[in-house]
Amino acid sequence: MTRSRKLKLDKKFEPLPTRDGDEIFRNGYFKFNITRIMEDILAGKLEVAEEPINVSSWFRLRSLNAVNEDHISSVDVNKTVLQAEIRAGAYNMIDGNHRIEKARREGVEWINSYKIKGEQLVPYFIEKKGYEAFVEYWNSKL
Repeated sequence: MTRSRKLKLDKKFEPLPTRDGDEIFRNGYFKFNITRIMEDILAGKLEVAEEPINVSSWFRLRSLNAVNEDHISSVDVNKTVLQAEIRAGAYNMIDGNHRIEKARREGVEWINSYKIKGEQLVPYFIEKKGYEAFVEYWNSKL
């Protein structure tokens, strides 16, 4: 990765307020507002890459934690999943685990995904300490 992707800590950073019903991705200090990311993508306010995922290949490289079996029947495998670049060059699925699991069970070969770059995640942090930890983590991995 190049130094040009280094993030500069903004001391005046203001976390994104959450609304009732917003879906939040939680991974330690890193907490992103999934609902707002998807709204901005669908409204054309956030341009991200789109990439189909080969379901069987994805599962050969990764595993999922337990999924909520009561929820899995209601998910739509045609709805695009969301991958985020948490570490430069490495994408994690932050929305769509139930969809990809259902796709695997139903023998669906491909599922669509949006890929949001690390720099694009910054406005969607819901806590300042998470934003600050992300900047430090991100820069340490470049």
